Amino acid sequence: MFLIFTSKLQAFSKAWTAACGEASGFPVMVIPEGKTFLLMPILFQGPCKSKTVGVKILGTIVAPENPVMWNGKDIDLWLAFKDVHGLWMDGTGWINGRGYNWWDQSCRNKPKPMFSIYSCSEVFVSNLKFINSPQFHIKVGWSNKIHFTKLLINSPETSPNTDGIHIEATSHVNIHGAVIAAGDDCISIGNGTSDINISNIICGPGHGISIGSLGRGGSTVTVDHISVTNVKFLRTTNGARIKTWQGGRGYASNIKFEQLEFTEVQNPIIIDQYYCDKQCKNVTEGVQISDISYREAFGTSKTPIAISLNCDETVGCKGIFMENIKITSAIPGKPVTASCSNAKGKVYGVVQPNVPCLLH
Repeated sequence: MFLIFTSKLQAFSKAWTAACGEASGFPVMVIPEGKTFLLMPILFQGPCKSKTVGVKILGTIVAPENPVMWNGKDIDLWLAFKDVHGLWMDGTGWINGRGYNWWDQSCRNKPKPMFSIYSCSEVFVSNLKFINSPQFHIKVGWSNKIHFTKLLINSPETSPNTDGIHIEATSHVNIHGAVIAAGDDCISIGNGTSDINISNIICGPGHGISIGSLGRGGSTVTVDHISVTNVKFLRTTNGARIKTWQGGRGYASNIKFEQLEFTEVQNPIIIDQYYCDKQCKNVTEGVQISDISYREAFGTSKTPIAISLNCDETVGCKGIFMENIKITSAIPGKPVTASCSNAKGKVYGVVQPNVPCLLH
């Protein structure tokens, strides 16, 4: 059953109610090609009666352009799916957050993510284009078995906090074949995540692919079994990054970065256990980082320090493995070095620059 509509919020709500309430077959809600829909915040609530429900976006969905239009509205979401199981979303359409009038305002007054998935499972999102988010483009939380393929995500390099995809409190996620340009992390992995597989990504501009930040405010975190493979970083501020706050507890372990290509990246490989967005006091406790591997990483660094392992003086980092890495300066003839403290591990094959704290 296909449900096609041409009006706005009320029609979207009615079409979703009809599709979600259909018990037989594979109900699909269709946003028609050649039309643009201005939508105020909307929650697509489940669970639905059928095992699978589809949303096909062929047209364009746009957010209110002026922040004044959000007065009295729930700014914690714009487009959100909750308690939906067996959701298939695809199409050739665009989702435009029109965030340019939000970017110079305080974070406290901003809308939350442009597109959210909460408490969902078996979700497949493919071929869609997300642009100009006021803040995160896509946020996933408290979910399971989420799959993203062939996405385009784009906001200006100067747009604040516009992470491409942020994952937290979620397991079994696949992100494959995305092109992401953002004003913050292309992809960020937060607390409570496991079995996250990221592959075939073009990232840039942006802040790279980050595990974290973790442990803010002394919180306890768990992050494990993260795989980042076949990523091109183009003039990003960071490449493969792990960032934690002092005073945090818990662990981030079994993380692998493989087949990475850096082009004029400021910090190609970085672990920062002293992450802080303001003046922070020294705290003798930290998130335990262990079993981190970097393999087949090549390219250029825009700064003299190509590899930085700045680990906590109390817990440190252990089980850091590097194999077949060659990072040179983006400026011909200039040397690059590695900086490391409180990190233990081993090097295999050729690793340039030399990482003095790891055993050869």
